[in-house]
Amino acid sequence: MNIVCFISGSGTNYREIVYRNPDQNYLIFTNRPGCGGIKIARENKHEVIEFSHIPYIKAAKKRCGPGIVPRNCPERVEYEKEVCRLLEAKLGRQPDLICLAGYDQWLTDWTVDRYFPRILNVHPGDTTRGYDGLHWIPTARAIIAGDDTLRSTLFIVDKGEDTGPVLVQSAPLDIFQTLTAMESRGSPGLHDGLKRIKSFIEANHIKRYADFTADADKTLTGTLEKICGDLQEALKVAGDWKIYPFAVHDLISKGRVEVDGRTLYIDNVELPAYGFRMETNHC
Repeated sequence: MNIVCFISGSGTNYREIVYRNPDQNYLIFTNRPGCGGIKIARENKHEVIEFSHIPYIKAAKKRCGPGIVPRNCPERVEYEKEVCRLLEAKLGRQPDLICLAGYDQWLTDWTVDRYFPRILNVHPGDTTRGYDGLHWIPTARAIIAGDDTLRSTLFIVDKGEDTGPVLVQSAPLDIFQTLTAMESRGSPGLHDGLKRIKSFIEANHIKRYADFTADADKTLTGTLEKICGDLQEALKVAGDWKIYPFAVHDLISKGRVEVDGRTLYIDNVELPAYGFRMETNHC
């Protein structure tokens, strides 16, 4: 089985996938030449393709003007066509599986059409509950919703933003217990900060992340960012690093997963909307 890992930073998700089973044919692609994950790839003796997206994005910004470059703009499509050409030339065929392992660019519809349902991504939140956003924001959405636990989600990439059919969700990470452990290791004030946040949310009848950021002062917003950032790091270890290797090696590579449109099956059993949900942190 050939597995292509797309990385843009430290490469830790890729590292965990390989650690679980090094005996696969891995090819590493990065849009950030020289990023930290390349060192891991070299140590693993995996072939690497380094190809920057920046010239294409600069060209798009020059044409479109300032602001976010549209996901399906011609420059992004042109870039991804070249990426796919490089990958397939190296492999001699299409990838069996693509793992977005800390990849920081949108994939265009062109690439999704080419490889669906063979592209995986992991998100540090419960996508079935709409906890989207970058970095610490999914955790903030969970806290504002009143959740006591957090889950990571491993899904098949579609043309939406973290909207693909869910394959695996991590075991729940208990927020209270996690903050208690962090305080015991020298991070005081996390529980008190969370209490202030929850009191503010209740007093102001806040239901959405956007309402919190609009109504809260900088101090309280900073407290939320700090707490959620810490929880996000814990969820990466207890969630992302567990479910990604499990999905790749225990499910997909063993032929246990079938896809029919947006419906997923494991061992011929149809999965619910939240996928295969782990209840412990042991795979």
